[in-house]
Amino acid sequence: MAQKDFWQGNQLATKVVNELKILKSKLEPFCALSSRLKDFRELLEITSPDDSSSISELSKDQGLLLEDLDALEFKFFLSGEFDANSAILSINSGAGGTESCDWANMLLRMYCRFAESKGYKVKTVDILEGEEAGIKNVTLLIEGPYAYGYLKCESGVHRLVRISPFDANKRRHTSFASVDTLPQIENNIDIKVEEKDLRIDVYRSSGAGGQSVNTTDSAVRITHLPSGLVVQCQNERSQYQNKQTALGILKARLYELERKKREEKLQAAYAKKQKIEWGSQVRSYVMHPYSMVKDHRTEHETGNVQAVLDGKLDGFVEAYLKMQKTMSS
Repeated sequence: MAQKDFWQGNQLATKVVNELKILKSKLEPFCALSSRLKDFRELLEITSPDDSSSISELSKDQGLLLEDLDALEFKFFLSGEFDANSAILSINSGAGGTESCDWANMLLRMYCRFAESKGYKVKTVDILEGEEAGIKNVTLLIEGPYAYGYLKCESGVHRLVRISPFDANKRRHTSFASVDTLPQIENNIDIKVEEKDLRIDVYRSSGAGGQSVNTTDSAVRITHLPSGLVVQCQNERSQYQNKQTALGILKARLYELERKKREEKLQAAYAKKQKIEWGSQVRSYVMHPYSMVKDHRTEHETGNVQAVLDGKLDGFVEAYLKMQKTMSS
């Protein structure tokens, strides 16, 4: 970064700055914790066993040190190839009609709250509103260090059980929505996308109207003919920007497709795509007749459903990463 010509190449400079942020996010807490541990040991050596007040303070400090050590260890679980990248997160409503559209909207709010708590930026790349309420599907770009590492465990079907606000008889309903998380792939990844393999359609973005909606035909839909993958973007007023964003998402999905093909033999039990319905969920959110959120992969659960829906996902993320670590070792 100290080189004279460093800032002349904006793309490379941004990449290096992001790498520096990621390294600092691990190194600085480690050095700070190491210094605090040294101070703690020195105080422990000079403290008299009869000094109850000092012993009490040291006990509190020890608890805080252990908490911060756990947090640092958790960050080192994020060591996958793309864990440090930003995330592309898609939510699709499933079986259940209006109920599922509303559930998809609740998940959208949950992930936006989670991203906000981590200091991430959230961009809505594409969204399709439900006919009566909620959303049918949405694609988000969540930008920040380790966004993909934190959110990769969210991929799968999410099930909600509650008393329906759309049912005059106040009956219990079950709704489903699927979540798909991909890493935002950097330009140095070797994924070739040839122009002849693309069909690019331009259209006017949809929405409720107002200043936040494009008034020109700037929304872009790209179809990758060989794979059949379709991506679209309508969040920018510039057709060029929408095209570049859509191409980035397409590249990420093509990379994920190739990765899954390579791992198909090792993951034969998971190769078949699950339907967005009963029996295929990775996590259940029960609001009636009792309160509980349970992840069916890790068995981690909590009774505070509202806190989870407000974006408190760290317990589920940590349990998933620890499970992955155990399986890999």
